[in-house]
Amino acid sequence: MEISDRYHSLNAAIYPWFEEQWQRVLRLHNDNHLPHALLLSGMPGIGKARLAESIAGYVMCHQPQTNSACGQCRSCVLLNSSGHPDLYFLRPEEKGKPIKVDQVRQLTEFMHNTAQQGGYRVVVLEPAESMNISAANALLKTLEEPGRDTLLILITHQLGQVLPTVKSRCQRLDCHPPDETVAVEWLVEALSVEYQEALQLLKVVHGAPLAGVDFKQQGHQALRADFLTALRDILRQRKSPPEVAGQFLKADLDLLLGWLQGLLADITRILLMGSDELVRNKDMQKMLKGVAKNSTKDKIFTLADLIQFERLGLQRRQNPNKQLLLERILIDWSALVRT
Repeated sequence: MEISDRYHSLNAAIYPWFEEQWQRVLRLHNDNHLPHALLLSGMPGIGKARLAESIAGYVMCHQPQTNSACGQCRSCVLLNSSGHPDLYFLRPEEKGKPIKVDQVRQLTEFMHNTAQQGGYRVVVLEPAESMNISAANALLKTLEEPGRDTLLILITHQLGQVLPTVKSRCQRLDCHPPDETVAVEWLVEALSVEYQEALQLLKVVHGAPLAGVDFKQQGHQALRADFLTALRDILRQRKSPPEVAGQFLKADLDLLLGWLQGLLADITRILLMGSDELVRNKDMQKMLKGVAKNSTKDKIFTLADLIQFERLGLQRRQNPNKQLLLERILIDWSALVRT
């Protein structure tokens, strides 16, 4: 691993929706009860990594203030510039790949060294669920005997995928998505958009404001619009499932399945409530009502379960045939409104 992969400067600002978690960590630290390992769990796109960096910056500060790091001591200067030698980031070597046992062994070497700047040594590991069995087992000894003034911060987007033996050695810090009003106001300022656009964007990304920023900045609006139009064309028998699958072969499959999963959740809301009042994908309201009227709960739930199963497989780094997987799901989508 290159040294630039281990260390980088921090962006340690607290999002308003994490104030409760932040105050909890401050109390633990100030009362000398900070555990040696924290497990930050929550959905992707809400800012857990930023919270982890804020925690790291605070505990490593030599002159912490009441509610924040001082920003001026030698440690803070290092954290906010080229990086701090006592702060270690551990992530997969490639996106979508597992954290390997050799990476954890390198981490163990770091943990055995003396802090170069005095005070805490901090490790931020993300995502915890990406460790393979060997890597997770190798981490256990470090979690059991981390050494003095050492903090490991593990971040997980899929708590159920983290080994119980790892979870049991960490103190959990659950990170919930923000209140809708707080998130929308934050998006309005972050993206310089109108309130209604921010509200619709937040609904599309299931309440995760940072995911909303990525969605907007990476231009996913056009891809989503094309995909949802193709789904409507399948229902109208204007396009076949294999044709649509081939059209989106180069797209992020998990992203597509997430959007389809969101549509099914909206259809379920309509079926169970007899109303479209709580529909999130407002721009597809007419199609959603049509599917709900002409389909059944069993068909909707079966397809939703299939998509969830396939998304878990993708997150576990399985490498399926994208064309065949998407074709299978789109065939079931086309069958929702047919006898």
